[in-house]
Amino acid sequence: MKRLIKGGLVVPDEWERLSNEDLDAVVLQPDGPLQILPLAHYRQHAETLRVQHPRIGIWLGPDDEPEAIAPYLNDIRLIAIHFPVFTDGRGYSTARLLRSRFGFTGELRAVGDILRDQLYFLHRCGFDAFSLREDQDLLAALDAFGDYAWSPFSPSSPDTERGPVESTPH
Repeated sequence: MKRLIKGGLVVPDEWERLSNEDLDAVVLQPDGPLQILPLAHYRQHAETLRVQHPRIGIWLGPDDEPEAIAPYLNDIRLIAIHFPVFTDGRGYSTARLLRSRFGFTGELRAVGDILRDQLYFLHRCGFDAFSLREDQDLLAALDAFGDYAWSPFSPSSPDTERGPVESTPH
C-alpha cells in the first residue's frame, strides 16, 4: 500500500486517486474504496456523487480555481492539489484560499512533484497531508518540519501567535 505524510507521521494512504482515463474502467460504489476524482468529473456528476458516493475526494490541477468547488465543500472529505512540477507554485495559493476564504476544514493533500524542501511552506499554506513521489524517502522528508524554529504540527503557528498583519504607511 502506498504511504504518505499526514499529521507529522508516515501513514498508509487509504485513498485512490483516479485520472479521467481511470474513470472509464472503474465503477464507483457507495461502500467501495475511498477515491479522489478529477474536479471536472465531480462537477459533471455532483448531484449523483453527493448522494450515492459520500466517500469521495476531489483533486485539483494547477489550472483549477478554488471557487469552482466552493458549492461542494461541505460534502468533500479531502481535496488533493496536484503539483505537476515542483516549480509550479499555484497550488500554494489554492490551498491558502481554500482554508482562509472558503473555510475548508477537511484533509488538504499536496500531490505530485513535491520536494522535501517545500513541505514546511506547503504546511504553512494549509496542507496537512503530503503524497511525495515514489523515489523520495518519507522518513527523511519528515525532518523538513524541524528545519525551522517551530514545528508546523504544534497547536499554534507564527501567524496565529503574531495576530493579524497591519499595514503601515511608508
